[in-house]
Amino acid sequence: MSAYNAIYAIVQQIPYGQVATYGQVAELASLPGRARLVGYALFRVAPEMDVPWHRVINAKGEVSESSVRYGSDHLQRSLLEAEGIEFSAEGRINLRMYRWQGLVDAD
Repeated sequence: MSAYNAIYAIVQQIPYGQVATYGQVAELASLPGRARLVGYALFRVAPEMDVPWHRVINAKGEVSESSVRYGSDHLQRSLLEAEGIEFSAEGRINLRMYRWQGLVDAD
């Protein structure tokens, strides 16, 4: 399995209304220390793929902004808010409340 496919397999398990951090996804995909690779992989998600890329945020609980995302920073926040995730006035998500705690059982 490629690194991107391992990342996508983890992200597909993040439940509706919860988030994970880039570093957390990297760890769960057996790619410790490769948070940036998670960001690259999620940037490559095609619209027809069933990968909820918007549920992955940075360790500060923020949407990581980038000029190369062509406005999808706002889209990410909108998608998260549509799932009931609330942002503080500073644009942060309460990770204690919304952070996904781990893998879904395969059984």
